[in-house]
Amino acid sequence: MRKPHHAAQPPPPPPLPLPLPLPPRNCPLATAVLALLSVLLATALWVLLVLSPASHARGPAAGLSDAADAEAFAVAGGGGGGGGEGAEAPLSLGHIVFGIAGSAHLWPRRREYVRMWWDPAAMRGHVWLDAGAPAAPGPSASGEGSLLPPIRVSEDTSRFRYTNPTGHPSGLRIARIAAEAVRLVGGGGGGARWVVLVDDDTVVSADNLVAVLGKYDWREMVYVGAPSESHSANTYFSHSMAFGGGGVALSLPLATALARTLDVCIERYPKLYGSDDRLHACITELGVPLSREYGFHQV
Repeated sequence: MRKPHHAAQPPPPPPLPLPLPLPPRNCPLATAVLALLSVLLATALWVLLVLSPASHARGPAAGLSDAADAEAFAVAGGGGGGGGEGAEAPLSLGHIVFGIAGSAHLWPRRREYVRMWWDPAAMRGHVWLDAGAPAAPGPSASGEGSLLPPIRVSEDTSRFRYTNPTGHPSGLRIARIAAEAVRLVGGGGGGARWVVLVDDDTVVSADNLVAVLGKYDWREMVYVGAPSESHSANTYFSHSMAFGGGGVALSLPLATALARTLDVCIERYPKLYGSDDRLHACITELGVPLSREYGFHQV
């Protein structure tokens, strides 16, 4: 007799893995791990948001073009050499771009301070005056052989809000000198490493400045300066802010990043007093702390 045909039985499904026991809701370890992961995720998103060029709106006269960004690590013209030198070459005055803040009203007197330390054969940079400054303010108009740096007129800043009741809107213009100086260093020429911002009554010791900045890696984002020597000024502003009267040094990568974000940033702080606190706020947003050098004297 023929045996009945039985259909093959499918293999049994694999056993499901045992679920891992979840920690209790009040477990301190689980809470700490979740908090740490949340902080790391938020930090990563913040860094991408701040450092992404596409995340910042650019006005018609603000920010750098992509081509200018690519060229921002070279400085056009100027004395002091630096052309063709590698990144490891010792720092010299030719690697420093000076941005000197002044006003048309005070420049005829203040230029004598600048004349004390400016070396046209070894230094590069500009004096930035307010709108309405004469096109040829004194000896600096003589072109070649001038004993003073060339004059530039700052861009109009009337589009920015300023609501501090005791300050002056010139703080907006002076804060933007950092961005305007970066735009001017685009193009071929000797390599720039630092942008140094000073006032027109600041007296610079060139050799000391080179020695101090030479201690830092200019390829990193570096913010160098010192607080005021006035306790009340530090209390009013910040003990971790560089004061422009003593000089503020920005490595070129920091100055370039700042130039991309500065206009959007200062629009968020209309109540700040002047230029130094605006720079400090915007540099802090980039996550760069102050590297204190007490040779930068703000009296």
